[in-house]
Amino acid sequence: MSQYDKVSVVKKANVYFDGKCVSHTVVLADGTKKTVGVILPASLTFNTGAPEIMEGVGGSCRVKLKGESDWKAYGEGQSFNVPGNSSFEIACDEPYHYVCHFE
Repeated sequence: MSQYDKVSVVKKANVYFDGKCVSHTVVLADGTKKTVGVILPASLTFNTGAPEIMEGVGGSCRVKLKGESDWKAYGEGQSFNVPGNSSFEIACDEPYHYVCHFE
């Protein structure tokens, strides 16, 4: 799917790490919330509350989940799951466009 129809968008952006990650929250007609954003070239660590699925829609990244020792590469059309109450490291050499799906 290349777009979401019939959504509400929260106007104020979510800005993290001094602007290295910027996203907007979208609310689907059924009340489901997602964030759509971009991570600029950087190495960052994110903490999670709820479980989430990160879907790559452009660019690429490397990810290391909490408790794992190996980095895994992800690109456009690929997703990775992050447990709730956890964290992950992400390294991007180019802008990485994503949709974060909250479970």
